[in-house]
Parts: sequence; C-alpha cells; structure tokens
Amino acid sequence: MTDYTNAPELKASVLGKTTQYASQYDASLLHPIARKLNRDQIAVDESALPFMGEDIWTGYELSWLNLKGKPQVAVASFVFPCQSSHIIESKSFKLYLNSFNQSQFESSAAVQQILQKDLSEAANTHVSVTLYKPDDFACLPFTDMPGQCIDELDIEVNIYSPQANILKSAGQGIVSETLHSHLLKSNCLITSQPDWASIVISYTGLQVCHESLLRYLISFRSHNEFHEQCVERIYCELMNTFGFDKLEVYARYTRRGGLDINPYRSSHQDKTPYSIRTNRQ
Repeated sequence: MTDYTNAPELKASVLGKTTQYASQYDASLLHPIARKLNRDQIAVDESALPFMGEDIWTGYELSWLNLKGKPQVAVASFVFPCQSSHIIESKSFKLYLNSFNQSQFESSAAVQQILQKDLSEAANTHVSVTLYKPDDFACLPFTDMPGQCIDELDIEVNIYSPQANILKSAGQGIVSETLHSHLLKSNCLITSQPDWASIVISYTGLQVCHESLLRYLISFRSHNEFHEQCVERIYCELMNTFGFDKLEVYARYTRRGGLDINPYRSSHQDKTPYSIRTNRQ
C-alpha cells in the first residue's frame, strides 16, 4: 500500500475526522489535494502526462433556498480535466455542497455560476458544471457497459494488492477490443472505506490475457488510493506492460455521500465517448 501518512495535505484534510455541517454557503470547505502526490508514485511526469481525460462527478444531493425561502433541488454534473493540478477531496466536496442547503440564491443559474467559480479555483483549472432538474436527470437511462464482460472467467485469485506482473499477453497478436468488469474494488486512502466500481478497458495492441486482466483488477481489492489515482495506476501499468497503440480506461464508481466519481483516461482523446450510467449508480 502506498504510504501517504507524511503528506501534509492529507493530514490537514477533513477525511476521518468528526465535522460539523455548515448552516450557510462556505467555499472554504473545499479541500484540494495535489494530483502530484500519486503521480510521483507511478513515475508520471506532470509536465508531460502520458494520458488525456477527465473526472466526471455526479452530485445527487444538491439543494438550496430560493429568495422566498422555498427549497430547490438539482442533480449536478461536474467535469474536471485530468490536467488540473488538484483534485477535490470527496468529503470536503460533500460538506461544501451541503453548505448550500440553508442559503438563498436568486436562481439555479446563480448556483451553477458559484459552483463553477469555486471548483475551478480549488482545482486550478476550468471545471464544467451542469445542473439538472430531478425529472430531467431521470431521462438519463441506465446503460449496458460496452464490450465483453470478463467477470465469469473461472479463475483462482490470491493476490489483493496491485502488481503489474500479474498482467500477461495472450500471445494472439494485435487486436482491438473493449472489455469490462464489475469487480473493481478499492478503498479510501484515509478512511479505508470501500469504493466499488465498474470499469471499461478499450485498447488496440498486443492482446491481453483476459484471465490475467481480471486477476489484476481484483488485486486492487485491498488497495488504498483515491478513485482518480487507481484509474491512472491501471492506465499506466497497462500501457507500460503492453505498449498499446491506443488505450482507454474508464471507471464508474458507485456513490458515497451523495457523490459518484467517474475517472476517464485515454491515449488519444480528452472526453469520454461513452455515455454510461450503471444500475449500481
């Protein structure tokens, strides 16, 4: 397990601590964490990232008061480019969103503008924010995961910390294929609470042995790392092992604290081409 116990940014965070919910809007609740903390561990040069992509968050528990004191509710989508210097610690994000609950705003457009401003400043990049009325978001249906599911492979597993040497070639030459699994589980870096995900891996290059890929994904089961960091580790270890011509890794994590986090990393495009919302989300 990666040791971050001496990282001052994490020591100062609200994760794992008893906290009070703010009764009024408070942007100072947001706690940025430098992406560099993990990228140093996987030998990624921040000045020349080996991937593109974005982190798509969904906030299901956003509410505020209009100027007459009447509650308003929305589902929010937040998109952070992976080139940002910082991520937002999820508990601080939840506390920040809850600080809107008893605050009055003129309109949903005003709330959207404030969210975009605060998050962009915290992440040190432009963050895209979209608000949906509950009935509008209900029109976004659950979708099937793309590609072939590898979960039914009859394998024996005894490794529960990620090791790139688990990955093996199938010895079948160059292929283009899309695979998915619902068996990815990792743990929060600080609290060790479980994080559950479905993951899509699409690539062109030397064919991966499907059994070894499934063992590798399952090996994250006892691993403590943030969602975004797990996906970047998977991307880099796959690319370093196989030298793919193209690679995409996209994880759809289930929600915790009213938020789900969905990191996408690609060798060739910034925006995910997949429109996915799993039945576990």
